[in-house]
Amino acid sequence: MSTNPLRRLASQTAVYGLSSIVGRLLNYLLVPLYTRVLVTGDYGIYTEMYAWVSILWVILTYGMETTFFRFAQSENNSPKVFGTAFTSLVFTSFVFLIAAGGNAGAIARSMGYGDHVDYIVYFAFILSLDALAAIPFARLRQQNRPIRFAVIKLINIALNIGFNLFFILLCPYVLAHYPDTALAHFVLLIFDPTDLVSYIFISNLISTVVTLLLLLPDVRFRWQDFDFSLLKRMLVYTWPLLIVAIAGSINLSLDKILLAWLLPGDPDWVMSQVGIYGACYKVSIIMTLFVQTFRYAADPFFFAESAHNDSLKIYAEVLKIFTVIVSLIFLATTLYLDVVILFIGEAYRAGRDVIPILLMGNLFLGIFYNLSFWYKLTNRTIYGALLSVVGAGVTVVLNFALIPAFGYYGSAWAAFFAYLTMMVLSYVLSRKFFPVPYQNQRILLYLLLPVAIYLVSRSLPVEPGLLKFFINTFLLLIFIATVFYKEKTALLNLIQRRKS
Repeated sequence: MSTNPLRRLASQTAVYGLSSIVGRLLNYLLVPLYTRVLVTGDYGIYTEMYAWVSILWVILTYGMETTFFRFAQSENNSPKVFGTAFTSLVFTSFVFLIAAGGNAGAIARSMGYGDHVDYIVYFAFILSLDALAAIPFARLRQQNRPIRFAVIKLINIALNIGFNLFFILLCPYVLAHYPDTALAHFVLLIFDPTDLVSYIFISNLISTVVTLLLLLPDVRFRWQDFDFSLLKRMLVYTWPLLIVAIAGSINLSLDKILLAWLLPGDPDWVMSQVGIYGACYKVSIIMTLFVQTFRYAADPFFFAESAHNDSLKIYAEVLKIFTVIVSLIFLATTLYLDVVILFIGEAYRAGRDVIPILLMGNLFLGIFYNLSFWYKLTNRTIYGALLSVVGAGVTVVLNFALIPAFGYYGSAWAAFFAYLTMMVLSYVLSRKFFPVPYQNQRILLYLLLPVAIYLVSRSLPVEPGLLKFFINTFLLLIFIATVFYKEKTALLNLIQRRKS
């Protein structure tokens, strides 16, 4: 009996999504450790380096994953597709490794890390090996092997977390409590307690190497499978994808890099500010986790529903429900920020006021993703690229304009307005090319009411404590009650439909 393709897609989406979301969540749980063990300046180094990673990884893979899927289908799964894509990444990764490694000293000095050339070397290897793993992982997805895909991903995450705990917690504990033992002497052979941040990078490198080794059985290709004419066609297809991906990574990561470059002041203080902003940005990822989960299910859902007569009404309902959920996340996080902020170390809580700005920016990004199906269904993906490029342009311009005067608040507002611009433009274009009967007044209510409630809570002259907790809970219940009152007809219809 053949499996229903939509059911199979849904189950595979769940597995892929689980590995990604669980991975993000587990890595997210390292933040309390980092922000309690690392000084703000060291966390600033961590933040800046991984911002570079997210941009450079996009460049080093240059959209070849999606290109592999496209050509594997059109070329009837010819071994030449995998061989050509993988060989191309082997070549470009090797060139990058040689170039970055050979100029590690100059790169480190230009970034202000002249005493830590090893940071550049670590990341040269991490990025190169990660790029090599992209096509083998894509092949597992293309071969419908989600379990192996998820297992290897989770092993990577477990190793990274395990080595972080070993280096950042266990080794300092041994040196502090058993200083004159053979065990302590052994620890000192592999561990420098004065440079904890480097062991975050080393942990990442070890897990990356093991991951690539686990993928080797899935590589199996011959050099004869490389086809230069096929590569030229693949590169023609992939370059627009690269532009979109770079624009997206700029929106997500460039603010941390520009903050380190543009903020005037003593370099140690600047990196401390980057660290505070990076930690508060992590708190705002509470919203991003939900948005990412939604994205895994959204594309197959929207494409599947497009064949139904009432699809436009369903799309409108989805956006309204989505808006309610993300607004509730925004409100719950900001009203209980006194509790949520305990997630990061005390030295990082000075930046707490950027969290509502970043949360709302990520809310706009989530709505943009929700709206983005219109250009996919109408085969106008060029508009998706243009919207991403416009967002990246707003990010760059506003960071340059605002950071020197407002520091990391400038970075937060740049993200806010970049995502707001993308959301509004996508909505305007969707009205022209794919009009959906969105309940605009209702959606605006569910966006503006939480902001108003948050501002009311913030303006109340009540100190943090039990009274403020009860007041904020009452304010949260006002929003929930408003939603139930406005949606009572839809809820009654849903209950009756389930009973019948």
